[in-house]
Amino acid sequence: MLFEGTERFFRPGYVANLVSSWIPALDGVEDRLRAGADVADIGCGHGSSTLLLAQAYPESRVVGFDYHEPSIEQARKRAADAGLDGRVSFEVASAASFPGEGYDLVAVFDALHDMPDPLGAARHVREALADDGVFLLVEPFAGDRLEDNLNPVGRLFYGASTVICVAHSKSGEPGTALGAQAGEARLASLLGEAGFTRVRRATETPFNLVLDARP
Repeated sequence: MLFEGTERFFRPGYVANLVSSWIPALDGVEDRLRAGADVADIGCGHGSSTLLLAQAYPESRVVGFDYHEPSIEQARKRAADAGLDGRVSFEVASAASFPGEGYDLVAVFDALHDMPDPLGAARHVREALADDGVFLLVEPFAGDRLEDNLNPVGRLFYGASTVICVAHSKSGEPGTALGAQAGEARLASLLGEAGFTRVRRATETPFNLVLDARP
């Protein structure tokens, strides 16, 4: 139920924004996807974001990775039902050890803050990217200070994150727990530590921060 509910909560935002505004906000990425790029979607869950990318950019090669095998099985079924199983693939792998290199685009949607080792995952993303590749990091919208988040969206995210995200991030080593609300400054600092030299806020919605990180 948790995996199904998580997808139902986030999928409308991906449908409304991923192809129409988030990808165009990444300098040069849309043209590369249209021409044919290698894309990895990390922590893909049931594959909503992965399938949207595969559908929108048929010349690109898109693969979704998730450590949760039942979610990958569901993603494969959905790809087959949508007639996309020849253009997208799904594999069981963790964020810190997914296979492949030279990716033009690696994306993590609403998942990095949940991970016990987000720094290890970000470092692996950096290693897997091509020299001119792009890391698209989408995270729940949060200000850097507590008082910035005392609003209806912040209250929702604080509640959900306290019982789901923080709990999961403490379930393994090193149990980083980026916080019930991570904030852009902390995320950018982590990306810098992982080896990214350029990090900017590409765009945002009331529910999402969209960061563009480059080697």
